Formats: sequence, C-alpha cells, structure tokens
Amino acid sequence: MQARINQTAMRLRRGTRAHRKQRDGVFRAIADPTRREILGILRSGPCAVGQIAENFRMSRPAVSKHLRLLSAAGLVTTRQAGTWRLCRLNAKPLRAVNDWLQDYALFWGESLRSLKSYMEEKP
Repeated sequence: MQARINQTAMRLRRGTRAHRKQRDGVFRAIADPTRREILGILRSGPCAVGQIAENFRMSRPAVSKHLRLLSAAGLVTTRQAGTWRLCRLNAKPLRAVNDWLQDYALFWGESLRSLKSYMEEKP
C-alpha cells in the first residue's frame, strides 16, 4: 500500500506548474454553486447569456461575471452570434479534477482493501 501511495505522491509532484495552475483555476470556478449550475445548464447545449441569466435571481452583470470566471478557467467559450453572446461548455478542463480525484480513489480503494484483509485475518 505504501508503494502505491508513494507513486501517487510522485505523480502529483511531477505535474507541471501550468497544469497545477489550470487545475486550481478549475477548482476555483466550480467551488461556487452558481457556476456549477451554469455548467449544468450548458451541458444541454449552447445558450445565450440572457437565457442563462433567466435561471437566476441575480442581475445579468452578476451572471456575466460568473461566466467570465468560467471562461478564464477554460470551462466556457463564448462567441458572438448577431446580437447574442452564445456560451458553450468546454468540459475538457474538468479532466484535471477527475485526475485529481482518481488519485484519491486509488488511495481509498487500497486503504479499504487493507482494512478488509485485516478484518478477515482477525479471529
């Protein structure tokens, strides 16, 4: 078990500074429940900023601020379509979160297997 934990620790340390910075930006972006809800809305497809804002009890500039943060994290792309600004989900940066969680899943899986072995060996 210790060898697997050491491998995970080494992999985390090996991550590039840019990769860690991007991962931290994604974590900051998804830390807010409003931004997570916006990502959920965009999962169904592109939406105009006004359509997104209709789902919240806040001003449109406040929603735009959330969208800018999501865009800075690479989670949302926007393009102009006539008078509308269309937003689209880019889920690729969420892989950094998934990778980070997988390291912990490995840790907990190994810990639970060790606990199971210990309990089975106990008289």
